[in-house]
Amino acid sequence: MRITGTGHASMRIDTAAGSILCDPWVNPAYFASWFPFPDNSLLDWETLGNVDYLYVSHLHRDHFDAEHLKRFINKKATVLLPEYPTSQLEDELRELGFTSFLRTKSDEVHELDGGLKVMIQALISPTDGPIGDSSLWVEYDGIRVLNQNDARPADLTRFNELGHVHAHMLQFSGAIWYPMVYELPENAKTAFGKQKRERQFDRTWRYIDDLKADHVFPIAGPPCFLDDELWQFNDIHGDEGNIFPDQSVFLTEYAKVGGTNAVVQLPGSVTELTDGGRTQTTVHPTPVDEFFANKRAHLEEMRERKRPIIEAEKASWRHPEIDVLGELKKRIEPLLEESIYLAKGVGGPVRFDLVSYDGDEIESIVVDFPGKQVRPYADEKVRYRFRTQRELIEHLIFIDEGDWVNSLFLSCRFSAARIGQYNEFVYAFFKCLSEERLQYAEGWYDEHEKAVDAEDIQFGDWTVQRRCPHLKADLSRFGIVDGNVLTCQLHGWKFDLPSGRCLTGVGHKIRASKNS
Repeated sequence: MRITGTGHASMRIDTAAGSILCDPWVNPAYFASWFPFPDNSLLDWETLGNVDYLYVSHLHRDHFDAEHLKRFINKKATVLLPEYPTSQLEDELRELGFTSFLRTKSDEVHELDGGLKVMIQALISPTDGPIGDSSLWVEYDGIRVLNQNDARPADLTRFNELGHVHAHMLQFSGAIWYPMVYELPENAKTAFGKQKRERQFDRTWRYIDDLKADHVFPIAGPPCFLDDELWQFNDIHGDEGNIFPDQSVFLTEYAKVGGTNAVVQLPGSVTELTDGGRTQTTVHPTPVDEFFANKRAHLEEMRERKRPIIEAEKASWRHPEIDVLGELKKRIEPLLEESIYLAKGVGGPVRFDLVSYDGDEIESIVVDFPGKQVRPYADEKVRYRFRTQRELIEHLIFIDEGDWVNSLFLSCRFSAARIGQYNEFVYAFFKCLSEERLQYAEGWYDEHEKAVDAEDIQFGDWTVQRRCPHLKADLSRFGIVDGNVLTCQLHGWKFDLPSGRCLTGVGHKIRASKNS
């Protein structure tokens, strides 16, 4: 089996029974904020895109690059489609010209021509990616590979059941806007960032230990930020709170916990798995250590080369003819009327401060969840506030964007403030700005609200429900108790055991009792 690194979470897997291209991403994503690093735009995509199978893990735009898929990827390729609750991924791929689809069943092995086997595990909670994320398992001639990309399964049991995995590709770096965009003192922002960075690595070590693959490939990050306004987010400034460590940092941190089997791939690196998968040989286009030693110079060169692309995108965002308040009322109020669980979960008004083109004026708009309306801000107290450029909201309306998480929020082109805890329902709602998505999310929360988790586990003096109330992670694997506080390391959520109260976000009370 041959694995060619093609950047970020993308790779091409070649076997004698066929080739699979995974998550090709080249063009900037999220309002031209994210770029793949190292740069993969100069690869021979005409050749790389001529494949038998295409796997797009989910619709996040650093995995689903519509422009690149349309231009370079063979439309005769069979798409390996995760079993998602909505048809959006298939619909969008059909619009790009793909016509052949294998609709997989989650956790079921599918045997393709020539003995090539694949399995896709789909995660389908409203907080998994843009309503869904997935991992791809591949086997050929006894060699097994798991491309976990940036999915966060509650455990890896199903993959272990299929036999020893030889190569494990997984995320290790950040892919979120927290804490950088929050209006916090710098020392607090650094402390929160450092905590998140450590949790990212802890989660990665746990996945690696669960699977025990022969070779570990750090992938799916970090992006780089080439716009001058976002340059500070690159991990080149000695900021210990930066959540975007690169592969060279991964190697250092992995060595600290005894890791010796990491394989870093640059775009164009080729790994051959032989000896039944136990041996790997990797050839790089340039030495890995040398490349990352010169990271700042590479970023500065990319910044100048990509500057015209960023400026062209910025020039397309303004739509002064759009009545922002009127259009938001038209699009969001019907969804508020239909929402029960999400509206109750948000529990109050959410304020958007829109900064004018010249930066001198601010229009404040409130999405009032209890009142089921979008209206001008009326000087009331709000717990959740976002501040961004007016033209970004204009553009979201212009393109009829149904997922503000997969556009505005991941762009990091905003600031945020909140009183109290993180509220997942705020972000869940703004990724569900279509009736199909909203109805799915409401149904999911309804089902899980009524579900009873009867199985218990022991943590010292405490009896605790086995599954995390947040996203059902197995706390026997991911739970750690310090005093009276339980932390689920899958997403870093904390719970006060005596009261059962969630300390991280709104809702999600845990069932716990102290042993007598």
